[in-house]
Amino acid sequence: MDIALWIVSGVLAAAYVLAGTMKTFRPQEKLADLPWTQHYSAGTVKFIGIAELLGGIGLILPWLTGIAPVLTPLAASGLALVQALAIIHHLRHGERKPLPMNAGLLLAALFVAVFRFASL
Repeated sequence: MDIALWIVSGVLAAAYVLAGTMKTFRPQEKLADLPWTQHYSAGTVKFIGIAELLGGIGLILPWLTGIAPVLTPLAASGLALVQALAIIHHLRHGERKPLPMNAGLLLAALFVAVFRFASL
């Protein structure tokens, strides 16, 4: 199970660090390929990006180093919340295309959160 947790954590971390970096450091006008960003202010999009970036780092570093390992399942729980809110947003705006990805990320984050909490 530990190998599966590391694989899922690594894939999630890579996805969130990349996505968070993009949302944090690109101007909102250059995020046109993410239509949902047009519904929010540039500050909100950057906030989401920073949350994803820190969450992605939090999925790996605390557990790997043994320094405050409780932060890993907390990061996974936070990222699950981000995806739950994304799903709500997309449903409200009739955007069905991103829902499978959001649901997959939500389930993966919940998997990491549940099993890392159980390992504490």
